[in-house]
Amino acid sequence: MSIVRNRIFAISLPALLGLTQAASAQDIVVDAAPSHAVNSFSPVRALGGSIDRLRGGNTKEEIEKHTERVLTDPVLKELLGAGWQTVTYRQNTELQIEAWHWNPRGTWSNAAKQEGYFTGSAEPTSEKIMHSWAYPLPHRGATLGDGNGWSRLTDGDLKSYWKSNPYLTKAYTGEDDALHPQWIMIDLGAKVDINAIKIAWANPFATRYSVQFWTGDLEPFYVGINKGTWQTFPMGTITDGKGGTPALRLVTWKIPVRYLRIWMTQSSNTCDTHGPEDKRNCVGYAINELYVGTLSPDGQFTDIVKHLPTREQTITWPSSVDPWHAASDLDYGRGDQIGFDFFFNSGVTRGLPTMVPIAILYATPEDAANEIAYLYKRKYPISWIEMGEEADGQRVLPEDYATLYIQFAKAIHKLMPNAPLGGPAFEGTPGDVDSWADANGKVSFLGRFVDYLKARDRLQDFTFFSFEHYPCMGGHCTAWNSLYNEPDYVNHVVQAWKDNGLPPNVPYFMTEGNGSGGSEDVKSALWLADYVGSIMTAGAGGTYYFHYIASESRGGRGFLAIDADNHVANYSPQYLPTQVITKEWVQPVDAIHKLYKVSSDVKDPDGNTLVTAYAVERPDGQWSVMLVNKDHDNDHSVRIVFSDPITRDDRFFSGTVDRVVFGPAEYQWHADPAPAGASAAGAAPPTGAAAGAPATGAGAPGAGVAGGNGRGRGASGHASPDGPASKSTITATDGPDTLYQLPKASIIVLRGKLEGE
Repeated sequence: MSIVRNRIFAISLPALLGLTQAASAQDIVVDAAPSHAVNSFSPVRALGGSIDRLRGGNTKEEIEKHTERVLTDPVLKELLGAGWQTVTYRQNTELQIEAWHWNPRGTWSNAAKQEGYFTGSAEPTSEKIMHSWAYPLPHRGATLGDGNGWSRLTDGDLKSYWKSNPYLTKAYTGEDDALHPQWIMIDLGAKVDINAIKIAWANPFATRYSVQFWTGDLEPFYVGINKGTWQTFPMGTITDGKGGTPALRLVTWKIPVRYLRIWMTQSSNTCDTHGPEDKRNCVGYAINELYVGTLSPDGQFTDIVKHLPTREQTITWPSSVDPWHAASDLDYGRGDQIGFDFFFNSGVTRGLPTMVPIAILYATPEDAANEIAYLYKRKYPISWIEMGEEADGQRVLPEDYATLYIQFAKAIHKLMPNAPLGGPAFEGTPGDVDSWADANGKVSFLGRFVDYLKARDRLQDFTFFSFEHYPCMGGHCTAWNSLYNEPDYVNHVVQAWKDNGLPPNVPYFMTEGNGSGGSEDVKSALWLADYVGSIMTAGAGGTYYFHYIASESRGGRGFLAIDADNHVANYSPQYLPTQVITKEWVQPVDAIHKLYKVSSDVKDPDGNTLVTAYAVERPDGQWSVMLVNKDHDNDHSVRIVFSDPITRDDRFFSGTVDRVVFGPAEYQWHADPAPAGASAAGAAPPTGAAAGAPATGAGAPGAGVAGGNGRGRGASGHASPDGPASKSTITATDGPDTLYQLPKASIIVLRGKLEGE
């Protein structure tokens, strides 16, 4: 099945244009005043794909073979056929709480024992970096997160311990440790009457700390983060901690508590088990184990914590983790962070400038600087350098991220002075990311991050802002009418960044996202077109589709599903509209396109806009309008008006107009019958306009969003028809009376010249 198939056919003009009474038509109006362009972009540099860590097997050899398979022909040729241009390399080890060895060649801080802090070599050699791997951190303090690791704080092993990141101490920040308090949060699972805590301190221990409880009913992250306060227990302030394992009575009675926090502001600066030879071993805070419960009058402590070396343990979250690790921690099973030399030489980047990441939460400045130096020495084209990934998802406080950002920026710029840095790659959120309020009551992560850089005269290191976009996770978008929300949702998110401190001269990028809501039908296609048009109309510097990779799938899953013989199993309902966006709406050339706002009066009785539209003036002189008819059941006939509100002139398509359509006539998903006795849980979601409740989930401003790839796990099946988009030409001769028929549930591109051009 070829991806270059075209169906060009002749249709009678009245039937195609829907020549009904002009009064019954609805208007799509482009604000075409030249000075009113809302964005200018090159599709080659602005419309791209995200490529993440790859997992395709159980052994190192199987995983490597899988990586090489999907990034070489014939699979790569099919992937590139979708039309996404530039790419961003995603850095998954930050999410898994691992140390990333981007280069297996390098040096350990403790070379004799092959442990400590690893710095990859900046010097290219004849040996290419084909694959790279990660090392789960042994001093982890988080129970949850991506992967399958667990916390050392409640694992029941007094020989293991959590330790905070040494780069957040005065030795590296140059600031008092109280300005970067480190903390541990404990989730007991439900409110329990307690009055005491036991902390089995390791070295270094806290000499000043407070034990606090959360007053809110919701969890103290995400939607609940500022729906309560952290209140110190009446007897929970310690100013002269001595380490050990003291049983600390917090109150003289019992308090029902679910969430506790240990807030640490001064360290003993004694050395951990790795010895005094490296000062990083002797700063910060370390805890072997935590116990929470009750202390009787006679001193008997009753512990309610579950101590297990699995995720069934009592949940804890830390402020940071020491990136110390050993060669023995290597775990190939976590997947392949594609080796840089293979990545850049495979062809997937098309030779275009690429956005690359550095690890920042679980790495060292020297290692990050060497990574960038290596890429520059290889002369690989780099567009932007993303500083870490999803710091907010790791519950990092903005001031901690900011001080790491400055340290890593200094190290990188020492070697590569002009390297363009940015971040923080916020995980998909419904607005600005909030943190626990600071002393001034400010909660905005972005605002506090920018303030921190400004106060230290380092704002020049912040050259772009990045975030992810997953509006449909958690099952919020199964109803068809959730499609109506995307343009308003995008505008809400972007405005939140601007309102909370994004400098006006700093470009922003959506560096990873999807929002199909588990749909195998054209619904996911309509979302994609609407999203791309919306984010670029909002002024983004670029957007990157996730996950831009082929995957072997019996049931046709993923962006590009292939079989065991590397043949295409199905072109997905997002692969095919990608071709419409990247090859029909815009020109696939490195030249400026001007984007203009479009208004639509095609609405339902509830005021929802059923047809959205996005207009570009292309470098070939044509105007191209991408329309998204989100009406599940009805075609619409519309006028297309190019209006200049300054000159008060209206113009219209004239002569030959190219028409490209992708909808139910071009793509239909057919789920396989469920096996006898199987649960209905795997069935495809309802797609009708009446399916599900009104759209009040993640597609609406203010709703919660979780991480993920945006695709559900519905039933296996196949597509028939499986594209391509339909193509035809029409002749526009009636000026303002020309009507264009928009098939139901479809993406339509109309492209041509205007009167007088």
